[in-house]
Amino acid sequence: MSYSRVTIHDVAARAGVSVSTVSKVLNDRYGVATSTVDRVRAVIAELGYESSLVARSLRNHRTNVIGVLVWDIEPYSAELLKGAARAIKGTGYELVVYAAGGKGAERMGWEHRYLSRLSGTLIDGAVMVTPTVDTAPFSTPVVAVDPHTGSEVPTVDSDNFRGAQLAVEHLLGLGHRRIGLLRRPPRDLESGPQREEGYRSALQAAGITPDPDLVRAGGYDDSASEDAARQLLTLPDRPTAIFAANDVSAITTMDVAMALGLRVPGDLSIIGFDNVPESAMTEPGLTTIEQPLQLMGQRAIEMLVELLAGRDLPRTHVRLPTRLVVRGSCAAPPAEPRRVAVEHSAAR
Repeated sequence: MSYSRVTIHDVAARAGVSVSTVSKVLNDRYGVATSTVDRVRAVIAELGYESSLVARSLRNHRTNVIGVLVWDIEPYSAELLKGAARAIKGTGYELVVYAAGGKGAERMGWEHRYLSRLSGTLIDGAVMVTPTVDTAPFSTPVVAVDPHTGSEVPTVDSDNFRGAQLAVEHLLGLGHRRIGLLRRPPRDLESGPQREEGYRSALQAAGITPDPDLVRAGGYDDSASEDAARQLLTLPDRPTAIFAANDVSAITTMDVAMALGLRVPGDLSIIGFDNVPESAMTEPGLTTIEQPLQLMGQRAIEMLVELLAGRDLPRTHVRLPTRLVVRGSCAAPPAEPRRVAVEHSAAR
């Protein structure tokens, strides 16, 4: 079943008026009788007519559309989008989400490509989620969420350093001393180094020298995180607990541990970061650090609307607090850590 777009000519024909009259009604211009305005608006509603964004931008130099640009729709970005959708209500703007579907080979610099396609004719401004490069300068107003290091555009993030400290302090309080880190892959986001520094800071405050053998980089997909988790768990002197720098990696680590015959939390404690909805659905539930993802999306939209109105922002860098969410994936370390047989770890 095909769908043909309703045009301004269709509206004019149904209402029995000229195209120029419909145009005047759409643009709230004078010179059209009230009864005619009412009739044209009724036909617009009946036919479901919407003016083209491109035509609207050419006419008004604005589209009244804000873009949220993401590399992929995954649990993290999905929560941000919920907050953005809530914030857009009542602003007079519409929201469009633009994603590439996570094509890995094209990841670096995606934000520049996206903005060049959309800005000027399709969107008035953009919220950029986890940009891979510095997003300045742009002619289109931009707010970055989880910004690139040294970003010059307005930003929204969470207290990543303190969140990581909370995670490691929780594990230390349970008695763990060999705590692994499944960090974010190198991407020059501010949050990655901040979380790793928080991990190291908490260990050092407890008198523990961070062991580089207990640090591995996860990836952008499950397979990379799975490989990194497997490396940690098959070490001769494996960690008794792992802090994963995002919930997706933490959940993958739980799966790897169970496949290796390790009980969570009996043999291995795992803590994540983000508190995406999926973290509460695992068995056991994932203990994690909550960053207020929906509020981050909401704040980013609010800041962008202010920029589009030509107003100065009271703060150009907004940092929101993180908190520990305790569920069932962490416990005291076992008296005798169970070793993983290398041949078992290779079995798939």
